[in-house]
Amino acid sequence: MRTVLDTNDRQFLGQLHRLETATVQTLCKDQGVTATAVRQRLTRLQALDLIERDVVRNGRGRPSHAYRLTQAGRKELGDNYSDLALTLWQELRHIKDEGIREQVFGRVRDSFVAQYQHVVQGETITDRMQQLQGAMAERGFAVEVDTSGSLPILRETSCPYGELAESDSWICELEEDVMRTLLGSEVQLVRCCRDGDACCEFQPT
Repeated sequence: MRTVLDTNDRQFLGQLHRLETATVQTLCKDQGVTATAVRQRLTRLQALDLIERDVVRNGRGRPSHAYRLTQAGRKELGDNYSDLALTLWQELRHIKDEGIREQVFGRVRDSFVAQYQHVVQGETITDRMQQLQGAMAERGFAVEVDTSGSLPILRETSCPYGELAESDSWICELEEDVMRTLLGSEVQLVRCCRDGDACCEFQPT
């Protein structure tokens, strides 16, 4: 399962990686925040197995603790491909031959569909949404299904594509097309983070 980290988490991991190993006091000084704030973030990132703690003994005094990235933490820090994804997307969008461009994006759409179609096999649209939600959650996406209304809603509580969506709305259209194909139903993106909404919501029409 992919770990979902915000920008502050990644900056914290990056600073700790630069320091190699650091105490709470060192991190407080380095980041200009309180010890409570540092400890809270350390505890959460330790629970995700991204940071580990070593005991440092200083003579007869009380031992202290030093923190460093785990192998998973170093890998997670190196898995931020947003700049590469944005560059590749922009280059694809600038393919001059319309036929080739449509063919490439069609294959991108089919690749997204192929990641999930084997688990989205329910009889009803609600069943299929819940199956898709589970599969996306396993990949680290913040997704939920709301069945409180007359029609179910698949809700992404944070945008999966962030900066890419901000620069080009076509990624939203692509995702809508992927949802339509996977769910076997006409689906509309009724709310979108790109438009200033707090979440993205897909609803059958």
